[in-house]
Amino acid sequence: MVLLQSIWYKVCGTTEKYMILLQSIWYYRKVFGIWYNCKVFGTTVKYMVQLQSIWHYCKVYDTTAKYMVLIFTEILDTSLKVSWKDPNEKNGVLTGTATRISWEEFNRTNTRVTHYLPNLTQEYRVTGLTALTTYTIQVAGMTSKGQGQLSSSTISSGVPPEMPGPPTNIAISNIGPRSVALQFKPGYDGKTSISRWQVEAQIGIIGENEEWVMVHQLPNEPDARSLEVLELNPYTSYRFRMRQVNIVGTSPPSQPSRKIQTLQAPPDISPYNVTLRTASETSLWLRWVPLPEWEYNGDQELVGYRVQYSRAASKEGVLSHVISDRLEREFTIEDLEEWTEYEVRVQAINGMGSGPWSQPVQGRTRESVPSCGPTNVSAFATTSSSILVRWGEVPQADRNGLILGYKVVYKDKGSDSVPQYWVVEGNTSHSVQLSGLGKYVLYEIQVLAFTRIGDGRSSRPSILERTLDDVPGPPVGILFPEVRTGSVRLIWQPPAQPNGIILAYQITHRRNTSNSNAATVDVLSPSARQYTASGLKPESVYVFRLTAQTRKGWGEAAEALVVTTEKRARPQPASRPTVPQEDVQARSVMLSWEPGSDGLSPVRYYTVQYRELPDSNWTVHSASVNHEASSYIVDSLKPFTSYQFRVKATNDIGDSEYSQESEAVTTLQDAPDKAPTILSVTPHTTTSVLVRWEPPAEKQINGVLLGFRVRYRELQYDHLRSFTIRTINSPASNWAELTAPYSVRNLSESSLTQYELDNLSKHKRYEIRLSVYNAMGEGPTSTPQEVFVGEAVPTAPPQSVTIQSSTATQLDVTWSPPPLDSQNGDIQGYKIYFWEFQLQNETERLRTMFLPELGVKIKNLTGYTTYMISVAAFNAAGDGPRSPPTRGRTQQAAPSRPSFLHFSELTTTSVNMSWGEPGQANGIIEGYRLVYEPCTPVDGVSKIVTVDVKGSTPLWMKIKDLADGVTYNFRIRAKTLTYGPEMEANITTGPGEGAPGPPGEPFISRYGTALTLHWTSGDPGRAPITCYVIEARPSDEGLWDILIKDIPKEVTSYTLNLDMLREGVTYDFRVIGVNDYGYGSPSAPSPSISAQKVSPFYEEWWFLVVIALVGLIFILLLVFILIIRGQSKKYTKKADSGSHSNSTSLPLSHGEMVRLDEGRFPALELNNRRLSVKNSFCRKNGIYTRSPPRPSPGSLHYSDEDVSTKYNDLIPAENSSLTEKPSEISDSQGSDSEYEVDQNRGGQQKTHSFVNHYISDPTYYNSWRRQQKGVSRPPAYGYTQPDQGGLIQGLAPQCQGTLFRPKGSRTPTPSLLSCSVSEPPSQHGTLLYSSRPPSSLGCSSTQQPPTAGFSSFV
Repeated sequence: MVLLQSIWYKVCGTTEKYMILLQSIWYYRKVFGIWYNCKVFGTTVKYMVQLQSIWHYCKVYDTTAKYMVLIFTEILDTSLKVSWKDPNEKNGVLTGTATRISWEEFNRTNTRVTHYLPNLTQEYRVTGLTALTTYTIQVAGMTSKGQGQLSSSTISSGVPPEMPGPPTNIAISNIGPRSVALQFKPGYDGKTSISRWQVEAQIGIIGENEEWVMVHQLPNEPDARSLEVLELNPYTSYRFRMRQVNIVGTSPPSQPSRKIQTLQAPPDISPYNVTLRTASETSLWLRWVPLPEWEYNGDQELVGYRVQYSRAASKEGVLSHVISDRLEREFTIEDLEEWTEYEVRVQAINGMGSGPWSQPVQGRTRESVPSCGPTNVSAFATTSSSILVRWGEVPQADRNGLILGYKVVYKDKGSDSVPQYWVVEGNTSHSVQLSGLGKYVLYEIQVLAFTRIGDGRSSRPSILERTLDDVPGPPVGILFPEVRTGSVRLIWQPPAQPNGIILAYQITHRRNTSNSNAATVDVLSPSARQYTASGLKPESVYVFRLTAQTRKGWGEAAEALVVTTEKRARPQPASRPTVPQEDVQARSVMLSWEPGSDGLSPVRYYTVQYRELPDSNWTVHSASVNHEASSYIVDSLKPFTSYQFRVKATNDIGDSEYSQESEAVTTLQDAPDKAPTILSVTPHTTTSVLVRWEPPAEKQINGVLLGFRVRYRELQYDHLRSFTIRTINSPASNWAELTAPYSVRNLSESSLTQYELDNLSKHKRYEIRLSVYNAMGEGPTSTPQEVFVGEAVPTAPPQSVTIQSSTATQLDVTWSPPPLDSQNGDIQGYKIYFWEFQLQNETERLRTMFLPELGVKIKNLTGYTTYMISVAAFNAAGDGPRSPPTRGRTQQAAPSRPSFLHFSELTTTSVNMSWGEPGQANGIIEGYRLVYEPCTPVDGVSKIVTVDVKGSTPLWMKIKDLADGVTYNFRIRAKTLTYGPEMEANITTGPGEGAPGPPGEPFISRYGTALTLHWTSGDPGRAPITCYVIEARPSDEGLWDILIKDIPKEVTSYTLNLDMLREGVTYDFRVIGVNDYGYGSPSAPSPSISAQKVSPFYEEWWFLVVIALVGLIFILLLVFILIIRGQSKKYTKKADSGSHSNSTSLPLSHGEMVRLDEGRFPALELNNRRLSVKNSFCRKNGIYTRSPPRPSPGSLHYSDEDVSTKYNDLIPAENSSLTEKPSEISDSQGSDSEYEVDQNRGGQQKTHSFVNHYISDPTYYNSWRRQQKGVSRPPAYGYTQPDQGGLIQGLAPQCQGTLFRPKGSRTPTPSLLSCSVSEPPSQHGTLLYSSRPPSSLGCSSTQQPPTAGFSSFV
């Protein structure tokens, strides 16, 4: 800094002692007047001009700054080349000898050599050096003011320099708000001097991945061992590292220092971009851009803002408000005076103090209605129908805007009528003559002022004034309740308009004839309400005239006719009322009717009723319509509404019936009665606003709504401020003459509820009104609404939001700004909303950026968690819409510690340990690591056990290898990519205080595969026993473990199955009691017992062998019996050698078969069911063998010659042929009987058997062997049930290898011999066959006989 003494004395030497402080006048700059951060106190324009003339040609010079780093090249034994650059700031004109270079041997100044070089020289070759000698070389710039700072370096001639090493042993001290001191140990210098020290730092969030930034450099201090780092941010975390630089380059970084935090300090800056807008009649809207985080200078929780406000140009009444939210950027100042200008400023605060104030801004509250009425209100009655009203000014503080006029509000004090208004336009007239008032009426009078916004409050209290008296009106309600032929009595009520104090009544009556001049006059007291007239002629018409008197005289008279007769009756109804269309108006109609008969009693008055259609009740409109009227105007109706009317007449006797209802009459349309209600007027773009409203009720539109009209105009506040001191000379002047005229837009859509009013001027304030219209005209306008145009929130969200997962706790979010046409002004920043997926309400957070940057790093997130992020832009008007949520997930990280650690089933040597999942998994749980150890050594040994549990489940573990009465420390932590923090707990083994004592020693009884433990109850402890637990362990020093839990407390024995134990292992058992205090002491171990199972005798091997041998013997015995029985079955033949009957086509009866058998005839027994090749066996020598292949029936042919030739001794020749019909073969069926015994013979010895018969005949035997292999065997014949003749008709299929028999042929088969139609086959005994349904066994007249085949035994 340079301070010019001559100028200082010139200014301060003035008589007024003005002071000028010149700050930050940098080198080589022209100073013109008060220029560049120059503060002037108390100066006037005169001295400002003087200073300007003095300094106009003044130049301030200083020496140059230091040169850049020196660069050495071409290093030889006796020479080297030095290069440099010009200084960054020359601070003058480098002319003449501008550069000085010198060199000397290290620490030998007497060897210095100096040369001065031209100003453009940037390199120089140094010669004449001594080899292997260290030199100090210095370069400095020169100006006319002298030599600048030196740039110095050391180098050894002939020794090329090398890259330096990093500094070491970095220490930090003297930590302040904006500086710290670093101590360090220099590293390897690279055989040359260190030209610069560099300090790098991690700022804010400290981590391995955070970037290092340069925060300080110290040049030309090669011997430095400490340095001071300046210009740090207060209350900010730093970690430092250093580098050292020589002429070759920069060293690697040193090891990072410890993390430190600078001290707190008050904020350095004030909030900027402070704006003030009108919010309402009593509030202002203040906005600012909050401080960035790095400007907090303290704990962010204590950062806030202080708002100070007061009336403009007033030093009194200064108020302030503190906002504790550091992110708040707006504040509404409430409870202000209407139409008042205020000055506001803002400052930032933190825990250390307050920052500087912002520049003050000014704003005016909105115009409002006057908050009180005029003063000095007075009233004076001038006539019986007029009052003069006077008033004073509205107090200045209560005007709240420009007074456009006054309204006198008056009403009859004794009535409930609606107040009436007398409008006085302009703010100069303060009196008015109220005319057309009621006579001798007491009026309640108030005066109010109004502005363009509306009516203010009325004056208080009300002024009471009565108009002057006058002659009264006619008395009302004249009736004749008693009428005789010679007298009448009438009654009445006082005048409706007494117009003064009634002093008397006068009654005059006479006959109602043209020649009657005589009249009777009576004067009555003012309290009289009835009068009786006598001496009247019967059946005559009289006229009664009644009048009242006040101080001003007699008033108007009321006349009534009466007939002196006793034949009076009620009047007849009037005719149906009619309403001519030309008499229909918007709010009134004219009724016309024809009176009915008065019943010899004149009608005194009519009553008119109406009702609103469709479903309203009848309402009396008037009950005092003149008796002489035949038409009446019904007013106060609603426009565009349908009505019906009816009329009733009343005389002295009573009321008539109501007339018929008139036809429905619809009133005409009228202009709407009410304006729409404007709900909001908000900026939509920088040149448009969005107006929202609610239309009036349908009944207030008075017709068909055709549309809306929007009126708007620009407000000039600079002009409005002058209106408060102007007067409106002409009463006809109004607000429209003082401001710009309204612009009108017609909206023809009646369904609209909002409209964008566009093409407005930027940065202007507008007034907006709204009205509705129908076919008859426009309704009143709404209350004006003000809005500032030029600032609107963005109408579109940021675009292209992308999320990149950076670390386990950080997401990098980038986006593009909203489209330019939707920004509606300068984007001041962005709001980033982020929350955990599906937990928006619980976890949503906000990050606000007060700079228009297009990216942010969201830190301190939860690892491996899905986040939804939405971004919104904001400008001076407010926040724009959010972008659609975008999903991103952080990377995996170490999990949090398990949520809980719980111990159960604690015994003397074991415990069941369970734990909860981490509250924040931060990834996929791969497992858990459990570590436990005794807190004190057990038997001199402290064993640490580590157990790794793979997977996320189970969440429990049984620990068994514990020592009794020892306290153990358990630690468990979860693992994802790495292990998280530990959950730790201690537990002491053994029974707790109050736990049960040991039960009695158990003893064991064994039965088969079950063991039963018996024990006796022990001490229950402080609480009753709830259950028992059985522990077991292998006897060979195994670990005790719970075997059975929750044994009822009443039980003292328990049976367990040996399947629960490992077979062949010897076990010990013990019992533990349990109560509410926990597991008690265990009983003494039971005697050891083996878990070897004792099998029952029927499972032993020897028993199985015996059973097998017995079974084999039984089988052999059974086979032998069957063989014996089979051989005893004989086939006898009949020894009848006499004549034999030829075969007939009829089947043999059972008796005949018996005779054949008794006659020892060799019969072929046919099985009455199908044979099975698989189970048709021949018993031979007691062994079952498979029968040989049966010959195909197609290949066998039996004839009479064959039989007679080879068996002529047994079978006589027959003419019929024998053809075999094979039965169907089934694996599941066998022969019906393998041996049939003739029951008639009893135990007679068989002389011939079926088997021997075939074995003894080699021809028949060989016929079976001649069967060819592979020849199919289709059925050779079939049969059906006999017809009426009882014949069986053989059927043979026509196929190859079969023998066809004609219909009449017969084949004698054993089936015909063994089964008849009348006898079931149950007479034949059967052995070893499977049961089947009776339908397959019996023969009946309705069932086809079973298929039979040969029963062969070979």
